[in-house]
Amino acid sequence: MWKVRRELAALKILGAVVCAALAVYWWLAGDTRGLILAVPATLLVGAMALRDLLVPVRLRADESGITVVHGYAGHRHVPWEQIEDVKVDVRTRFGLRSEMLEIDTGDGLHLFSPHELGASPTEVAAALRRRGT
Repeated sequence: MWKVRRELAALKILGAVVCAALAVYWWLAGDTRGLILAVPATLLVGAMALRDLLVPVRLRADESGITVVHGYAGHRHVPWEQIEDVKVDVRTRFGLRSEMLEIDTGDGLHLFSPHELGASPTEVAAALRRRGT
């Protein structure tokens, strides 16, 4: 089972609270430009934090297959037979290295970042390959 780390969810909640406080401040100060920035930021970061609270587990593997998060807060079970490929996309840009876990199910591609998994995508891919064979 791989899930979002609690610390990351807490940071998103804190970010939403800070954005909301800025929105209130700019509303009281009559600063329309600041308000136009703070309200959408509050909604976006708040929605991301809410998803982390509602669906912390993003990927689960068992004997029958994997269960992935689908949509905003749904789940989808994929049997091992339907999984065509599990790989890690590694990219380096501006001196920074990023990894994404890619699970190809034929009819869809499921992407997971290290932040969503709470672990290295390379380690998760290795665990899925061991379990799926």
